[in-house]
Amino acid sequence: MPLSEHEQRLFEQIERSLAEDPKFASAVRASDPRFHARRRLLVAAGLIIAGLALLVYGAVIKTPPLAVAGFVVMLASAAFAVQSHRRAQSPDLHVVGGTASRRRSRGRAGRRPGFLDRMEDRWRQRPEGHR
Repeated sequence: MPLSEHEQRLFEQIERSLAEDPKFASAVRASDPRFHARRRLLVAAGLIIAGLALLVYGAVIKTPPLAVAGFVVMLASAAFAVQSHRRAQSPDLHVVGGTASRRRSRGRAGRRPGFLDRMEDRWRQRPEGHR
């Protein structure tokens, strides 16, 4: 339902007042999913480097448990980085006007629909008499 002219003016006024508020702007920026994904990737990269250093140090001083621990840290960090990258590239989460919002997963370009997507489609396409 479209907004009346009065409601549109009120909405624009509220929008301008919120945009001028620095605390609100920083709170919205902090809730940006791209910001969090970038931070998770940087943390994962740092942990991969720390794991590599631990692996090399354990190999140099000939302490196998330390080298294995370094390898495990590297492996877990790489898995975390891949998961964070996938989550950042997900079409389900995007930024609209500075706030994070969820998008419907229909119409994913180049990806096969998941089980739930197929079930939703079957539910929508069922005959009228069975509702």
